[in-house]
Amino acid sequence: MDLIKVNNITKRFTGHTALDNVSLTIPEGKIYGLLGPNGAGKTTLIRIINHITAPDEGEVWFGDHRLTADDVNQMGYLPEERGLYKKMRVGEQAIFFARLKGMSRHDAQMQLKQWFERFGISDWWGRKVEELSKGMAQKVQFIVTVLHRPRLLIFDEPFSGFDPINAELLKQEILRLRDEGATVIFSTHNMESVEALCENITLINRSHNILSGNVHDIRTCMGKDHYKLSFQGVPAALLSALGDRVTDHKVSDAVVTENGPQFDAEFTLAPDVQLRDFIATDNGAVDLVSFERALPSMNEIFIRTVEQANAADGAKAGADTATPTI
Repeated sequence: MDLIKVNNITKRFTGHTALDNVSLTIPEGKIYGLLGPNGAGKTTLIRIINHITAPDEGEVWFGDHRLTADDVNQMGYLPEERGLYKKMRVGEQAIFFARLKGMSRHDAQMQLKQWFERFGISDWWGRKVEELSKGMAQKVQFIVTVLHRPRLLIFDEPFSGFDPINAELLKQEILRLRDEGATVIFSTHNMESVEALCENITLINRSHNILSGNVHDIRTCMGKDHYKLSFQGVPAALLSALGDRVTDHKVSDAVVTENGPQFDAEFTLAPDVQLRDFIATDNGAVDLVSFERALPSMNEIFIRTVEQANAADGAKAGADTATPTI
């Protein structure tokens, strides 16, 4: 079942279109990555899903009905712009936010104590927020975001400012929440986190959805005809034998092994070259140690897809403004 359906959303501000006919579908119980360069439209879309602002065109569905203000009670939103009341005491502020989400004071305090202990911040319950480090304040905000066990969680750059140990703690909590049934929208520029957490993604660029799909399927498709191998022998002999069978190549420096120097290489097959012929040529020139498909990282896919989209936009803009010849 799909929890969120965004259908043909357009949102305009004065002199700027933040979202232009954007559609996407977020399955229930999954972690969904919302990616894009700064200013692409991600935060605007998050605010529309969270019912903070309304679209000019299109609609959002929550489960089996159009999104309403009442659905916000089933959401938890951790924005990139963090905000706690600095003069309030940590525990009282956390209870305050929990009460806003409909929890009783007793239940809120009992669950908050458990969360604070899990996150190692129990000693800060009675301290003022202004005394917290940035990382501790972010832990508090994460806790109050998830405390009421919302059906949908929206995290905008949740690892910003965290050291590796606390980032890993947060990652494991997000996975646990997903395993308990929550759906997660995860907006970030950290592509390693995307590969570790997200099952599906949408990439927004210049207000348009330019890529959507399953992370593994996208990487597999983008890595078509790209392979990596390890070998022993002379790199120049391998490159000479391959000739025009590859369109690009990269060979690493040698690594000394007990059997002698070993090299790693990556190649993209030229069109119409058969994999069997490629392997036979490799093995005839050097001694192959291993051979496998080289899947591109999400970081590589992000850069490549955005650059291609921008180049296409630039070419279109140039064609539209070109002076016609008669």
